[in-house]
Amino acid sequence: MSRRRTQSGNSLLEAVLFLPIVAMLLWGMIEFARITYTYYTLHKMLQTVARYTANQPGLNFCDASDVQLEQAKTLALRGAGESGGIDIVTGLTTDQILIRVERVDPDTAQVAECDCSSTGCDIAQGGRNPDFIVVSFADGFAVRPNIPFFNATEMIALRPLIRMPVGGN
Repeated sequence: MSRRRTQSGNSLLEAVLFLPIVAMLLWGMIEFARITYTYYTLHKMLQTVARYTANQPGLNFCDASDVQLEQAKTLALRGAGESGGIDIVTGLTTDQILIRVERVDPDTAQVAECDCSSTGCDIAQGGRNPDFIVVSFADGFAVRPNIPFFNATEMIALRPLIRMPVGGN
């Protein structure tokens, strides 16, 4: 009978020693899933901006105050128009979303950023539309991992990027 009680005590001790390790692994998997979900949500938001702006005729990408550009950013942040909806990702503003335009150089066949001039992509000055729209975050979107017993002072910068042809899906 004493041998059986000792074995039962050993099993309990092993379970108590192993339980924190399992809990930390579970917590780490949950944090990894949260960061991955945030990344893919941001990626989908940028894809919404790119698709909306790529299919808008007469959009001037060289004018930062263009109403359609602001509408595209607001649509991505809230999933609705200017006044509707709540922020999908907290802490994200329209100023953080960066929209660049690119064009294929006919001489070198390389893709390069298009300048805002009459020979570039400024349609207000007689330029022509860009070939690609690149949407990203200016400095990335910072996420702090929340893992107990670890001092997570380092922020992880998520940097999704979308390149879409103008007029394409």
